Amino acid sequence: MQIHLRAALQAQIFEQLEASYPNEGGGFLLGTQTDSTVTVEDIIRVENTFAEEEQFHRYAMKPLDWARLEDTADERGLTLVGYFHSHPNSPAVPSIYDRDHALPNFTYIITAVYSGPKAAEQRVWRLREDRTRFDENTLVIM
Repeated sequence: MQIHLRAALQAQIFEQLEASYPNEGGGFLLGTQTDSTVTVEDIIRVENTFAEEEQFHRYAMKPLDWARLEDTADERGLTLVGYFHSHPNSPAVPSIYDRDHALPNFTYIITAVYSGPKAAEQRVWRLREDRTRFDENTLVIM
């Protein structure tokens, strides 16, 4: 699967995640999807509501955030196609926690953010239907 992301949206993701450092930050990807391509049309930052002392390596949001953003996407003729978040001082590879809380067929953009703060690596993943592992997809910056 190819994930199309405009360079301006990638820059916004980097800016938001660098601002969250040294904690994890994240949000939703709004866009469109076909059998072979996800096109990200917009991003929406969502506050990290995980316990403050754990935010350096965990990210959570309120269930109402999810419902509110589904409504926002619908109003704009888009769909929630995925989720982005950071891994402070860690590679842009899904953790076991990520796998345990992910949804199959949803796009996950993970960005490694290191001291500086500086976004250093961005990769995109999808969880398999059987939830056994993530597969890396192709990120196309437009």
